[in-house]
Amino acid sequence: MKNLTKLGLSALCGTLASVTSANAGAMDVVGNAHMTWTSLGGEVTGNPLGMKTNMSFIGNGELDGGQTFSVTLAHNDKNAFSSTNITLNTNSFGTIQLSTAEGGGGIGGYDDNMPRAFEEVWDAGVGANINLQKGVGSSTNLNWTTPSILGGTKLKLAYSPQNDGTQVNDKSVGGAATSHLEEGYDIVLDIASETPVNLFIGASETIQEKTVADRENKHSNHQEAVAGLKVSVGPLSVGGQISGERTGNSHQTSAVEYYANSSIGVAFNINDSLSVSYGEMRSMQGSNIQTEEGNSVDMQGESWQLAYTLGGASLKFAKTSIENPKYAKDTSSEGKVLSLSLAF
Repeated sequence: MKNLTKLGLSALCGTLASVTSANAGAMDVVGNAHMTWTSLGGEVTGNPLGMKTNMSFIGNGELDGGQTFSVTLAHNDKNAFSSTNITLNTNSFGTIQLSTAEGGGGIGGYDDNMPRAFEEVWDAGVGANINLQKGVGSSTNLNWTTPSILGGTKLKLAYSPQNDGTQVNDKSVGGAATSHLEEGYDIVLDIASETPVNLFIGASETIQEKTVADRENKHSNHQEAVAGLKVSVGPLSVGGQISGERTGNSHQTSAVEYYANSSIGVAFNINDSLSVSYGEMRSMQGSNIQTEEGNSVDMQGESWQLAYTLGGASLKFAKTSIENPKYAKDTSSEGKVLSLSLAF
């Protein structure tokens, strides 16, 4: 009887140990502090000193059968909640994710993937207010990524029940009464992302409500697309991409009808710590309304950048100039940014 009792307890303890191991989880906190000096040419800049702190909570755990899950809660500055992802990593079916991250899911993660040492041209100290193709990435969305094949090739699908650009809290619903955007779908094919030659192409479509009062203003759905190529040869990386957006506004309105964007980038790693880059971007905003000044605005920019990393510290510099920022004709802006980042 005692032997049977010991055997039963041993089996029970073994089962409990297995369950505990399969459901064990951990939560890590990572972050960094940024200090910047910004100078804008020809503008009143005030105090050039700036700072921010980013902090992310990253949790992970394991399910029965070896499948894992993870959650990321990001805070952009001053403990302001910015985004979150809940991800299930399956054994053979890829990953399934619920995302409220800006640009997370679908084509949102490919709005500007050009090689660079610091930041995108439009985000290097000069306020460009560029319109980028995000698909359903700016709304709470459910996305799926297939397992990797052939050098990291993946197919990505994303869906949002209402692509209105909002992130919905638990036990809540989204959707502004004034929004005409309904459900949206994204598809991306990312080819050979783990090789020196990476090609990506994606598209997005969002259904637009066409009520009787609005039928004349919305003649099609909201459509977006992106395509790009990156090539790495030793320490040198070059790339180019294009993207476009068709808003679905008719020629009878003064609203924007389309956006067309392009960007290129060249980055060179001098050594493991030092890198330099040059990038250009262009964004055209247009409508079908012809005026004396034309029916489009062409915003263009370029940026020279340098980055030096030593352990957890990074010192970065960017010199950027933009013509027609914020799609305002006959204007220009230029700026320099020096940034010190400390990771913890």
